[in-house]
Amino acid sequence: MLSLGIDIGTSGVRTAVLNGDTVVATARSNHPAQDPSNIDAAKWWDAVATCLDRQMVALRDAGHNTTDISAVAVDGTSGSMVLTDAELRPVSPALMYNSKGFETEAAQIAKHVSGDHITSGSNSALARAMRLVSVASDNPRQLLHQADFIAAKLLGNGGHSDLNNALKTGFDPEVEAWPDWIGNVVDPGLLPKVHAPGERLGVVCADAVARFGFSPDTQVHAGTTDSIAAFLSAAPLEEGVAVTSIGSTLAIKLLSRTRIDDPAIGLYSHRLGDFWLVGGASNTGGAVLANFFTPEELARLSAYMDPMQSTGLDYYPLVRPGERFPINDPDLQPRLDPRPDSDVLFLQGMFEGIARIETQCYSEMKARGAEYPKKIYTAGGGAQNSVWTTIRASMLGLMPAAARYSEAAIGTAILAGSSED
Repeated sequence: MLSLGIDIGTSGVRTAVLNGDTVVATARSNHPAQDPSNIDAAKWWDAVATCLDRQMVALRDAGHNTTDISAVAVDGTSGSMVLTDAELRPVSPALMYNSKGFETEAAQIAKHVSGDHITSGSNSALARAMRLVSVASDNPRQLLHQADFIAAKLLGNGGHSDLNNALKTGFDPEVEAWPDWIGNVVDPGLLPKVHAPGERLGVVCADAVARFGFSPDTQVHAGTTDSIAAFLSAAPLEEGVAVTSIGSTLAIKLLSRTRIDDPAIGLYSHRLGDFWLVGGASNTGGAVLANFFTPEELARLSAYMDPMQSTGLDYYPLVRPGERFPINDPDLQPRLDPRPDSDVLFLQGMFEGIARIETQCYSEMKARGAEYPKKIYTAGGGAQNSVWTTIRASMLGLMPAAARYSEAAIGTAILAGSSED
């Protein structure tokens, strides 16, 4: 039987169908254009539906039946969410993972938790949820993270989330419960029931069977976040293994037997089976490079670099002010000065800056009780640049390995499929 993974990323939707660990077919679609100040979650579903239409064509072209898909799971960007009514119609704009400016809500949360709690801060997921309640246009019935919303559309009903997406909204994965105090800031009746990633939620609804050709017996499983899906795609589940995902942003994950949290620097632990996945996400990454250079320019300029000769530039590459990890500061300013006359040196300085941030991430984990990674796998577009990889290796102290697969959708399909075994 086949498993399907749906990845809702920042730039678009990707899907993958696996037969065991073998990729059978993939598809992708772009997100429709949105007003950043008034995001419509219904358009998330439009992008997913377009991608699923393409996926089913690709699956049939590969010689398989769509009814052979036995399991589906969804991953989404962590902290992106919306309020809906009972029929899954959005009653608020959606707020994305990188939205901030919720000082009023953060002040209310601070009355119940310490300043370094996972839900604290003016850009926290719980603060986002509170803002959504305050601007809802109708009587909201359920708070859904991005992955929850898509899974709900497949199921035909909402009210479910997973340990990973619910973490920063306040759910405690160790005791597996929402904290007692959360009712003081948001109606507990809006909060989803939280499941372990991969847990069965139910079968696909009749509309999904009719639209996409699923079997009526196809199971929808609890999903995860996009960065954890990327980990599952990239690396084996072995203690001490880490994954650096270099896409638009930089995500760091280390598999540990020990839970390590330090929200003061943006460091969190997600439950993943018998392990804890320790990590965080920086706002540095490929989006900064794309601000200055095209993909063709990146390749051409990289060819002229001497990765073993440091530029001496001390950059902290960010597109705009604000950082999450290894420094948790919504007002942290980008540092990209001085800019040399040579584009080669400027680009190499940014490569070095991002590699320095990556190394700092793992060093901060070790300082708090984790072991330094025994092996680092790399996913995302940045993994394709060999010069950048050499720069990273010199700072990390070990040579990063290529990911098994580079698509988060594959990791989500692995999650769904392994739960069917």
